[in-house]
Amino acid sequence: MQFSSLFYTVVALATVAVASPAGANNIISEAEFAHWLATTDAELTFIGPRPDFSPLGKRSAQSTSLTYCTKRVGNVCGGSCTVYNGGATCLNVPGTACIAASKDVGFCDAVGCTGDCSLLSLCGTPMGNGFCAIDGTKSILVSPL
Repeated sequence: MQFSSLFYTVVALATVAVASPAGANNIISEAEFAHWLATTDAELTFIGPRPDFSPLGKRSAQSTSLTYCTKRVGNVCGGSCTVYNGGATCLNVPGTACIAASKDVGFCDAVGCTGDCSLLSLCGTPMGNGFCAIDGTKSILVSPL
């Protein structure tokens, strides 16, 4: 009888983990990303095509939208921000203070996506609007997955 109780507890916890809202793992939804793009007063530079989150827009399962910015004041990320929309790559981003992305990405303390790296989903310093503070980051690894 104790085994079945333990089994049901584990299944319940696994279900809660899988059913967590998208923002719970520091990855922002396409709708949140689109809202931030539409309302930010940050200076934006685009690498690749501007993200199109409309239902009729062309999207790829292997495409990631992310933005990284130069300034952080408390829980606000801004300043000069670069918006990347595309596939797998390594972006050298010295001077980056914060990041938000529509899929999990890695960030590293050395150029070329080397050195000590971490995942956005494991953000140690979450900020407002789905951003993560990543002071000291020198590169961002965008995965094809």
